Order: sequence, then C-alpha cells, then structure tokens
Amino acid sequence: MASQPPENEAFLREVDDELRRDQLEGFWRRYGRWAIGGVVGLLALWAAWLGWQNHQYEAQGKDGEEMAAAISSLESTNPGSAQSKFVALQNSKFDGYQATARMALAALAAQRGDTKAAIKAYSDIASDKSVGEPWRNLALIRQTSAEFDTMKPEAVIARLKPLAAAGNPWFGSAGEMTAVAWLKAGKPELAAKIFADIAKDEQVPETLRSRAVQMAGVLGVDAVPPTKEKAQ
Repeated sequence: MASQPPENEAFLREVDDELRRDQLEGFWRRYGRWAIGGVVGLLALWAAWLGWQNHQYEAQGKDGEEMAAAISSLESTNPGSAQSKFVALQNSKFDGYQATARMALAALAAQRGDTKAAIKAYSDIASDKSVGEPWRNLALIRQTSAEFDTMKPEAVIARLKPLAAAGNPWFGSAGEMTAVAWLKAGKPELAAKIFADIAKDEQVPETLRSRAVQMAGVLGVDAVPPTKEKAQ
C-alpha cells in the first residue's frame, strides 16, 4: 500500500485532535451549562415512570417524594442539596430508585470535575448485574467517555464493540467513540465507515448524525442521506 502524502497525514491528525477535543476532552467544558439540565431530563423521565408505579406500590411513596425533591434541587441549581438526597436514595430497597440515584451521583461528580470519582461510580454501575441492562450500558458509555484519553484505542474498541453496532440503542454514542478510536489507531477507513453508518441511522439523534456526516465527509465518504425527492 502506498504511503499517504504528508499533507493527508497532517489532515487526519487534525481531524483526530479536533474531534477528540470537541467530543471528548472538552465534554464538560463545552456542555457544562447543559450538564445539570441533562441530568434533570434523564431523571425526570425515570421518575415519571416510577411515579406511575407509586400508584401501584404505596410503599414506594416516601422514596418517590425524595426523588422528586432531589430533582427539584437540581432544577433550582442546588446540586449540594440534591447530592445528599441521592446519597440516601442509592440505598433504597427499590431497584429503580437505587439505579437512578447512583447514575445521578456519578453525573454530578463528573459535572463538578471529579473525574476519578465519576469513573469509579460509572464502573461500579456497569459491572453490577443487579442493575438493569439499560442503566449498565449507559454507565459503560459514560465511563468510557471519561476514560477515553487514557485508554488505548484497541481497549476502547473492544469495550464498546457490543454497543457500537447498527441497530443497538447505544450505537450513536458508542459508534462515535469507536470511530475516534480507529482514527487514533491509524485506520481512518474504518472510522469513516462507522461515521457513515451513524449518519444513515435514523434512530440516532440528529445532532450526532450531523456530526457523523461531516466527519465521514472529511474522511472521504459521502454520508449525506438522500432527500425525499431523490429517494422517490
């Protein structure tokens, strides 16, 4: 195989560095103002389901009230108060409240810059078989994102392989990190394929698909989906 011209090598390094900085290294700096809002949104959806369960199980009422109070504290930008409530809720006898509180505590640790504590918390959740699979997978995604810069590309690819497959609910996030790992490993053609697959997956959030289109394009793959007119 012919070696790449120096300008192409420099370009790929720029792509790699820029994507890592924007999507990974600067995640909390870039999205800091939305970080607590994201936690609130995630917890609010889960709390809504738990709220319905409260009608079925009166014993959950107290924990439900505490969860609502914790979310309210986050909404009023009082993470300290929320933290203490989540600490108590992680010992709830109800699995749903436990998982929600543990994820919230990990997210709050990351938001305040305590990466080591966040990684440990996410790792504990991801490896805890008593936690529901959706929570474990989300924790694994968050853990890998926080550890990405200290991991070898091969380790990232191996860890996320089950999730970085088209059709998997976590394909967008896992696939994006896997593609960046392939870039770091010096295999841009594999990265480009994953970006193209993400761009074509309508189940992936639009913002992520848009990034994938751009990255596939700069790596030489046209991933722009056809318009409805062209498709017809």
